[in-house]
Amino acid sequence: MKTKADELMQEEVRQDLRYLKLLSKKFPTIAEACTEIINLEAILELPKGTEHFLTDIHGEYEAFQHVLKNASGSVARKVNEIFGQTMFESEKKELCTLIYYPEEKLDLVRAVEPNIKDWYRITLHKLIRVARTVSSKYTRSKVSKALPPEFAYILQELLHESLSEPKQDYVNVIISTIIEIGRADNFIVALCELIQRLTIDSMHIVGDIFDRGPGAHIILDTLLKYHDIDVQWGNHDIVWMGAACGNEACIANVLRMALRYGNLPTIEDGYGINLLPLATFAMDVYGEDECKTFMPTPTAVQHSEKTTRLIAKMQKAIAVIQFKVEGQIINRNPEYNMQDRNLLERINFDDMTIELGGRLFELSDKSLPTVDPKNPYQLTEEEANIMQKLKFSFMNSDKMHKHMRWLYAKGSLYLVRNANLMFHASVPMNEDGTFKKVPVHGQEYAGKALFDRVDSVVRAAYFGDPSQESHQRDVDYMWYLWCGPDSPFFDKDKMTNFEKYFIPDKSMTKEKKGHYYTLRNEYDTCVKVLKEFGLEGPNSHIINGHVPVKVAKGEQPVKAGGKLLVIDGGFSKAYQSETGIAGYTLIYHSRGLQLVQHEPFQSTQKAIEEGVDIISNRFVLEFNDNRMHVRDTDIGRELTSQIEELKKLLCAYRLGLIDEKH
Repeated sequence: MKTKADELMQEEVRQDLRYLKLLSKKFPTIAEACTEIINLEAILELPKGTEHFLTDIHGEYEAFQHVLKNASGSVARKVNEIFGQTMFESEKKELCTLIYYPEEKLDLVRAVEPNIKDWYRITLHKLIRVARTVSSKYTRSKVSKALPPEFAYILQELLHESLSEPKQDYVNVIISTIIEIGRADNFIVALCELIQRLTIDSMHIVGDIFDRGPGAHIILDTLLKYHDIDVQWGNHDIVWMGAACGNEACIANVLRMALRYGNLPTIEDGYGINLLPLATFAMDVYGEDECKTFMPTPTAVQHSEKTTRLIAKMQKAIAVIQFKVEGQIINRNPEYNMQDRNLLERINFDDMTIELGGRLFELSDKSLPTVDPKNPYQLTEEEANIMQKLKFSFMNSDKMHKHMRWLYAKGSLYLVRNANLMFHASVPMNEDGTFKKVPVHGQEYAGKALFDRVDSVVRAAYFGDPSQESHQRDVDYMWYLWCGPDSPFFDKDKMTNFEKYFIPDKSMTKEKKGHYYTLRNEYDTCVKVLKEFGLEGPNSHIINGHVPVKVAKGEQPVKAGGKLLVIDGGFSKAYQSETGIAGYTLIYHSRGLQLVQHEPFQSTQKAIEEGVDIISNRFVLEFNDNRMHVRDTDIGRELTSQIEELKKLLCAYRLGLIDEKH
């Protein structure tokens, strides 16, 4: 007897018949469709995979790679859970260091270990136990795909065979043979990398891979190989993306910041940008200029006195070019409402003063030989030639564009995943808490609609047709996103680069934040923002970076009654004296949400040689008495939908609407 549910199912099957016929090509028989349903139903009952959240890495590749390897302390936690009181703390630390840096640690062990075969045997047994634990929440199929091909069969045997009777001898012989044939080192490296790979299921980078530190290109090389990752662009990513689009103001900003922090490896070694023309020009024009306000920051990499002076002159040269090309963008885009940032035209070149905010200031640097008072935003012939060469380099760097294409493919302005809303900086808001209407190419957008429109412009700037008139507007807008007052990436009244260089009064360098940065401390505001992006319920959160959490001054990363988590604690060394720590990361596993506070990372060398890990304090934000399963996640909802479609396919087969293909 047919039930009402059966009748509804049959009606849906008839409506979806065209789609089901396509699905039948993948599952051509009842048996295959049933097998897939069983498989998906089983996956739904597995524990939720661990998610790892990082933000504001800022080129600090050593600290980043260590946090990646230790999974914000998750590896050490697993080792402690497995071995507990059966191992000394020093032994557990040695095992963790081996897992993080297997090749380097093996070199040290071989140099001092008198009985290396026994060490191999003991160590392999320990690593196999750890690998079994971290792989236990995945299907065999998923684990199999993560195995290195050269050891796949052996690892499958060791991960799924018992270490106790009656198969103990079988496992022991495998391990002994690996040692005897000289493959122990390779096998240990493979096991350690597998443990790293399986400890974290997916990673979210909530913006700002670039600038300040020396190795953004190294970080991106690492991320390109990561198994499951997404990026929510930050303002420092956007300015690099704009530079790759050929936006001259973005190019100038990128170079100026690299010179300001004395960190040029990403520019020169990473992307092969030739800075010789800029250096030659700077020496010609500013050779006798001390460029005192353009000296690299004290937190920068140490250089010789001669190199430091050259960097200062180069920084001044590109800063002046930056102010000129920014003025050009502002003048051709009046909708930005940024005419107040065109400051070169407000300089009195007779006495080198400037009036700002109703006050008169004497410029702290009075040497501006390339600025024409009658046409201050026009580049000199030499400056134009330099920008042409730099633009060519940025638009034709193969390595840079490999990284940029990856950033576009894996990135977006925001992401909603498993009840968490991730975006780097701000949602522009009015003082009363309403979403601010922001003009983009002549139309106004607010809230989620603004984010979606901005996301489309960012993509059009890179992938659009340069021959189209609209393309220049999109490329210009990349600079606005970097420093525009209503940009979701910035959201401050102004960016005071000019004042920092030329105005001695530090009060003039203050940048007033948008209303979001204050309103986000309120529970109701965060609930409103979450709802705008389709999230409701007690376990939903906003996750931001962008503004360093000043722990040294008592500031907390958890705001608005737990609805907002700000996890920029200062990966960048340039921030650490102000923040007092070296960043936050977030771990979201099947038992709940944990915030991890990191102390400054000393060095990779110390980590390898002395086992010096990043000291991390863990704070449980939410704990689930009942473990979360895949069924409770966004992927689980997708799998549930797939199961429903497969059940319709079964119904179609049984009703004779689709023939099986044996």
